[in-house]
Amino acid sequence: MSEYRQTYSTTVAAPVTECFAVLTAFEDYPRWSSPITSCRVLERGPDGLPKRVEFMLDMTVKTIRYVLDYTFDPPRGATWKLVEGDVKDVEGSYRFEDTPGGTVATCTQGIDLGFWLPGFIRSGFEKKALRDSVEEFRRAVEARRAAGPGGTS
Repeated sequence: MSEYRQTYSTTVAAPVTECFAVLTAFEDYPRWSSPITSCRVLERGPDGLPKRVEFMLDMTVKTIRYVLDYTFDPPRGATWKLVEGDVKDVEGSYRFEDTPGGTVATCTQGIDLGFWLPGFIRSGFEKKALRDSVEEFRRAVEARRAAGPGGTS
């Protein structure tokens, strides 16, 4: 696993259950996550939740494909790990915690690209990518909440 493990938290103006709903709605990811061009559920668990999910990301220089296996802790979050793809390793988690000011969403992720980059470049890139991803997630949850019951934006 990558020695460059990153964690980022933000407060979402929505309950834990709405954060979990957006987390598990993989078909919506390309609409709100800027690097994701395609996302599809390949397999579901006995509980109906996505188990194996394929992602295609536009990384400007090239498109990256990978498949992740998910384990869920409804509605508190999920963990994931790489099954196959164009990177050497990916593992991570999302945790949702109720607070008086909203839900604190914390994402932790480690990525091993499979090729060397200087540590300061890799670390800065991964921090920005994770922060951007979590903030896009927050905006997606809040937009869904603003759209009303059953709404998407």
